[in-house]
Amino acid sequence: MTTTEPAVQLHNRAYIGGEWITLSGTGTHDVVNPATEQTIATVRLGTAADVDTAVRAAQAGFESWSRSTVSTRAEVLAAIAAGLEARGDELAALISQEVGTPVAVSRLLQAGLPAMTFSAAARFVSELPWEEELGNALIVREPVGVVGAITPWNYPLHQIAAKVAPALAAGCSIVVKPSEVAPLSSFLFAEIIDALGLPAGVFNLVPGTGPVVGEALAAHPGVDMISLTGSATAGARVSELAARTIKKVALELGGKSANVILDDADLMTAVVDGVGKCFLNSGQTCTALTRMLVPRSRLAEVEAIAKAAVEAAVVGDPFDPATAVGPMVTAAHRNRVLGYIRRGIEEGATLVTGGTDPVEGLERGWFVRPTVFSEVDPAMTIAQEEIFGPVLAILPYDDEDHAVAIANGTHYGLSGGVWSADPERAQRVARRLRTGQVEINGGAFSPVAPFGGYKQSGNGRELGPYGVLEFLETKAMFR
Repeated sequence: MTTTEPAVQLHNRAYIGGEWITLSGTGTHDVVNPATEQTIATVRLGTAADVDTAVRAAQAGFESWSRSTVSTRAEVLAAIAAGLEARGDELAALISQEVGTPVAVSRLLQAGLPAMTFSAAARFVSELPWEEELGNALIVREPVGVVGAITPWNYPLHQIAAKVAPALAAGCSIVVKPSEVAPLSSFLFAEIIDALGLPAGVFNLVPGTGPVVGEALAAHPGVDMISLTGSATAGARVSELAARTIKKVALELGGKSANVILDDADLMTAVVDGVGKCFLNSGQTCTALTRMLVPRSRLAEVEAIAKAAVEAAVVGDPFDPATAVGPMVTAAHRNRVLGYIRRGIEEGATLVTGGTDPVEGLERGWFVRPTVFSEVDPAMTIAQEEIFGPVLAILPYDDEDHAVAIANGTHYGLSGGVWSADPERAQRVARRLRTGQVEINGGAFSPVAPFGGYKQSGNGRELGPYGVLEFLETKAMFR
């Protein structure tokens, strides 16, 4: 590895009520660099008592922030964006250490997207329909209240931004629980917030585990809305707890997204792009296009292109500019991904490249060989379950209707792709996909477009104006 390991950091505080306070519990969690297996930080874990303290602070902060002007909120959002951009290189390096994302991708996405999210919110917050006339009624939109946010490890800062930016824009206060696996960027984010001098309690950060801090947030009667990004299992548990106090719930969950390559598409362009979209962040991406659907008559061509593209990808040190695929985030997650690869082999899928053997030359780190399966049956485990690693399943189809049926044939509906030489045909197929977003001919992701899924990929939308609307209540005033 080309990086020098820093001294182990100790984080034993939470950011609550505008202050850094020592957490009440004694439990800790080691944050480990997945590329080197070295501990880079030890974080004290919060308790239900810490959550209660944070929620009470958020309730107090809500009283003033909910009455703030739209222009004030826009200024704060812009200031946060500027703070994130100023520390962008530092954030990118930190997230590459705790998650293993190749650093070039970290600078663009892990650090860049959060700054863009806040900057965009600052621009469009004044354009939202805060009030409108309807007959004899004045319709007003008001902040939902105190928000509890539970965020994942794969894009740790981006997912915080996707919740904090719209919540603040809406006039809500918020309590954030970052993933204990990758919490370090959240502490730096809290430093940026602290420097702005927001009213005490508007933003609060409590590190901890899902079963303790996450569940305490979801169940707390002082929390008006819970927003979770995580697994379907976590989403179901949070929904169950939130139902006891009838609080609003927004869920961004998993995906098993289909990339439909139609028979008139440019195979070289579509397949190479699809491989990249599957292996983004080492495959640890909820929107990853993990199922590549291709015409049965062109399956051999697709296999050859995918094999060449994958075998050319460098696996290794996230800080090496040549690296395209980094490690899995933990040893347990690496073993989970390897288990899926073994399952694919056992169920009869054709292994095109990759597999369960160790990556040559990498004695340390939780790496997995980028893997491609072909002749995958839609009923196979690797075609139905979210693997969350560098594993691509190629599924042949017979005609367009068959492709759409396969694409829609999972419990998920988060993302997808369609490729065709005819853009109108691609759009017709895209409209038939039961999924929250579709990339047409490699269309770029937009941080201001609504983001969220159908079916078991979740409820509600994040990002852009639609993301702010999730944090608002609607009131009718009759005159």
